Amino acid sequence: MDRRTFLKSGASLSALSLSHGAFAAPVTKIPRVGLIGTGWYGKVDLLRLIQVAPVEVVGLCDVDSKMVAEAAEIVAGRQASGQKPKTWKDYRQMLKEQEFDIMLVDTPDHWHALPMIDCVNQGIDVWVQKPISVDVIEGLSMVTAARKNNRVVQVGTQRRSTPHLIEAKQRVVDAGLLGDIGMVECYCYYHMRAQKNPPEIAVPDNLDYELWTGPAPMRPFTELTHPRSWRAFMEYSNGIVGDMCVHMYDMVRWMLKLGWPSQISSSGGILVQTSSAANTTDTQTATFQHPDFPVLWQHRSWGAAADPQYPWGSTIYGDKGTLKLSVDKYEFIPRNGGEKLTGSALFEYDKYPEDETEKDLERHVASAVRGHMLNFLECIESREKPVSDIEEGQISTASCILANIAMKLGRTLNWDANTHTVIGDEEATRLLRREYRAPWVHPEPV
Repeated sequence: MDRRTFLKSGASLSALSLSHGAFAAPVTKIPRVGLIGTGWYGKVDLLRLIQVAPVEVVGLCDVDSKMVAEAAEIVAGRQASGQKPKTWKDYRQMLKEQEFDIMLVDTPDHWHALPMIDCVNQGIDVWVQKPISVDVIEGLSMVTAARKNNRVVQVGTQRRSTPHLIEAKQRVVDAGLLGDIGMVECYCYYHMRAQKNPPEIAVPDNLDYELWTGPAPMRPFTELTHPRSWRAFMEYSNGIVGDMCVHMYDMVRWMLKLGWPSQISSSGGILVQTSSAANTTDTQTATFQHPDFPVLWQHRSWGAAADPQYPWGSTIYGDKGTLKLSVDKYEFIPRNGGEKLTGSALFEYDKYPEDETEKDLERHVASAVRGHMLNFLECIESREKPVSDIEEGQISTASCILANIAMKLGRTLNWDANTHTVIGDEEATRLLRREYRAPWVHPEPV
C-alpha cells in the first residue's frame, strides 16, 4: 500500500489508535512542505512525515550550505516524486519565493520563535521543535500568533504520541490503578553536557555565522558551536532542563491532566564539570507545584543514574502503586500484590525498513514521531488542536524557563499564568523577556 492509498483508506499505525485516529481525510492535494533547519532532528522529523503522508517537500532552508545540500539529496531519494527541493540560506527569502502548506521548524532553540510566527502569519501550519522558545514572552507571542491566524501548530513533544506511553496512560493512569497520587519525579542522568573547552576557530566557509546567531548574543565560534553541541550554551538554549525536562514534564502533564504550575523553585549549578566551556548546569533540581502534588526534576550530567534501567524518565507515585516511564519502556508495580504491567517501545521495521539503516535515527522513537505527524496531519484537516498544541508546548517550555530563573535568583517564583507575571517579583518578571541582538526585533504577543 502506498502512502496515498494509506491515507485515503484510513489505515493507521496500530498503536496510534490507542490515543487518536489516523489521518484519514480524503487527500485533495499534495501538501507543499518546507523544513527550516536541516540538521539532525530536522531530517528525522521530515523523513518520518514522508513515510506516512503523500507530501511534496518543495523547500529546505539552512544557514549551513553543506548541510542543506546534503539534506536535499536525501529528500530526493526518499520522497515519492524523486524531486530535489529548492534550497535557501535565509528562511525569509524562502517564504517570499515559495508557497507552503506545512513548515517544519527544527532550528537551534534560539531560532524557533521568529520563523514559526512568520510562517503562521503567512497562513502556514507549523511543526516546531521543543522547547518552543528561549524566553517566556517569545512563547506567549507564538501562541498568540497561532490563534490569531487560526493555524495548527504541533510541538515536537512526541511523548504524547509514543505508543507504549499511550498504552501506559490507558492501562494504568486512566484505569485508576495508581490510586491517589502524591508525588511525581522526572530525571535525566545522561552524560550529555559538553566536556571540552576548545579554542576559538575560524568559521567554516559553508556557515553564515552571523545569520546562525541571529537574535542571540554573539559568541566566539568554536567546535562546540555548530552543528550539534550548541546546547552547551544558555545563549542558544534553556540548558538540560529545557532540553530534557521539557519532554518528561510535558509527558506527565499530559498523562495527569496538569496545567500551569503555581510555584516553581530550583537550585543547582556547575558543581562538578568546572573545566568545560559549557555554561549550562551540570546539576539541577526543580519543583513544579501543582494543586494536588509536586512534580520534581533532577539532572546530573555526571555520576551514576539513580536507577540504571531508567537514566531518563519519570516515576509517578500513587498510594496503590508506582509507574515508571521512559522512552524505552514502562513498568507498573502495584503496592499490595497484583499484576505487574509492562510495555516497551514499538519498532516497525516491517513497515519502514529504512529505519534500520537511517543515519543517526533514534530507532525507538521513530514510531512516536510518525504518530505525532499523523496527529498533526489529522488536525490540519479538522482544524482542531493537536495533541501537542502550541499552548501545551508553551506551558511546558515556560515552566522550565521559570525553573532556570528561580535558580538564578535563588528564590521561589509564584506564577500568574493569566497575566504572565511572577507575582510580587518585578525582577523575575523582567527576566521573562531577553534582549535581542540588533537588528532582530523581539516578537510581541499582539
